[in-house]
Amino acid sequence: MSTPAAGDDADPPAATDGETHPNAAQDVIAVDENDEPSELVNRLDAHTGDGVRHRAFTALLFDGSGNLLLAQRSPEKRLWDTCWDGTVASHPREGETQVEATRKRLEEELGVTPDQYDDLRTTDRFEYKRYYFDEGIEWEVCTVLKATLTDTSLAPDEEEVGGLLWVPYEHLHENPRWYRQLDLCPWFEIAMRRDF
Repeated sequence: MSTPAAGDDADPPAATDGETHPNAAQDVIAVDENDEPSELVNRLDAHTGDGVRHRAFTALLFDGSGNLLLAQRSPEKRLWDTCWDGTVASHPREGETQVEATRKRLEEELGVTPDQYDDLRTTDRFEYKRYYFDEGIEWEVCTVLKATLTDTSLAPDEEEVGGLLWVPYEHLHENPRWYRQLDLCPWFEIAMRRDF
């Protein structure tokens, strides 16, 4: 959500043995409400206290029948652990486009390579701010990207993905309460409800 580029939420600043967690050295791109970058901020700082608004993305992959691939976040995630997300979500690095960042995360988390789709595109952008109990915060300007898989072969990284589920997207959109047992991530729920 592993390499330093992995993960889409902040991890604890220290491991149980007192060593600094590798993700503490990562940065995210702070942005204004129009997604204009201002500076790089530490990823942990962006996800604690009142947070720092930063750039993010969520990507939704479909099969040829209109089913959406949902991914359950690993139970090891600090924020929204075990919740169900769109296919992948993360933060682009400095100098990286949303499409480039999405391609990288699809391959790292799910083993999905660019030859399995050819229509990755940006479809929406929104700002949201949500607290996760007293453990952290997401305050993001989130870009939504979509693609259709011509080859649905997957090789998920178990450290990132707890489970996978294909869901009829139109049915989910029209009947979200029927899926409430999935405990959806807030950014995905917003992206899904804004669609159509």
